[in-house]
Amino acid sequence: MKAFVNSVRAFAREEDGVALTEYLILLALLVGGVIGAVTLAGTNLSNVWTAWAGWFTTALAVPA
Repeated sequence: MKAFVNSVRAFAREEDGVALTEYLILLALLVGGVIGAVTLAGTNLSNVWTAWAGWFTTALAVPA
């Protein structure tokens, strides 16, 4: 039992896992931000492209 308690104390004092956890949280936040930015830019770009396509269709229509 004493060996188990000592190993738990050693694990609690170890800081490598804490640093790894912090880096993983930071990575998750960065990935989430990039996904959000790409999604927002993609939606806006799609809307602009559709508007330009509509303008070209009406402005450059072949006269009847």
